[in-house]
Amino acid sequence: MTRVAFLGLGHMGLPMAVNLVRAGHELHGFDLVPAAIDAARDAGIPVAGSGAEAVADAEVVITMFPAGRHVIAAYRDELLAAAQPGTLFIESSTIAVDEARTAHELALAAGHRNIDAPVSGGVVGAENGTLAFMVGGADDDFAAALPLLETMGKRIVHCGGPGLGQAAKVCNNMILAVSQIAVAEAFVLGERLGLEHQALFDVVSQASGQCWSITTNCPVPGPVPTSPANRDYQPGFAGALMAKDLGLALQAIESTGTDARMGRLAQQLYAAFAAGDGAGRDFSGIITDIRDGHSGS
Repeated sequence: MTRVAFLGLGHMGLPMAVNLVRAGHELHGFDLVPAAIDAARDAGIPVAGSGAEAVADAEVVITMFPAGRHVIAAYRDELLAAAQPGTLFIESSTIAVDEARTAHELALAAGHRNIDAPVSGGVVGAENGTLAFMVGGADDDFAAALPLLETMGKRIVHCGGPGLGQAAKVCNNMILAVSQIAVAEAFVLGERLGLEHQALFDVVSQASGQCWSITTNCPVPGPVPTSPANRDYQPGFAGALMAKDLGLALQAIESTGTDARMGRLAQQLYAAFAAGDGAGRDFSGIITDIRDGHSGS
């Protein structure tokens, strides 16, 4: 049993925390949003009165925050000073590579350990304990975190040193965004050529165009009953989050001078989608913009 503090009990954090409790770990959670605290209590998660209170006796602190600025502010203003020396901080938010490295340096300077461990797999993966973790940090810190990560995820990959978990995440999500747009465009093209959705799915899902964006996150209702398209594009992974992640990808593209034209275009399309009615819809809902001709504006 490990004493864990879990900070950030939103759509992803809460089911991850629930899985840790079910595995027998002693956990105290905290969130700044009252509705998240209520949901955590309803799920049987003990909730502390503050972040500092949650981490005070923890051996491991897991954070799942909206953005890098929240992580760095929480580390600087409250969490690092309140934690016991040598606490292992697992940063599972999706943030910029340089922000992950700043958080790592702050933790080490305060006498703690730190890894970045962003996730892929969405809410369903968090609920089922089948997330993928991309981890950056020292070998011994990765080894110490592994039993907890295996409780919440199915595939855990040590990507290298500090920040490289976030590097893998930003690359993965750039691929995902480009492929989701391509699949959506193909279905719209198929519609206009007279193809039934099921017929196109039956071909592509078993051919060279096969990818997660069609076999799991198919953007049209019918062929994959569990896809968000069958729930009026309820996320899932919201368009606003994809737009945020592609903003991080754009930062990385520009800082490295990478010729990534598809990544840049995907960032533009998802920024427009999130600025419209796509912020709270699943990111596969971008097919509606493509149908309406908004994606090229």
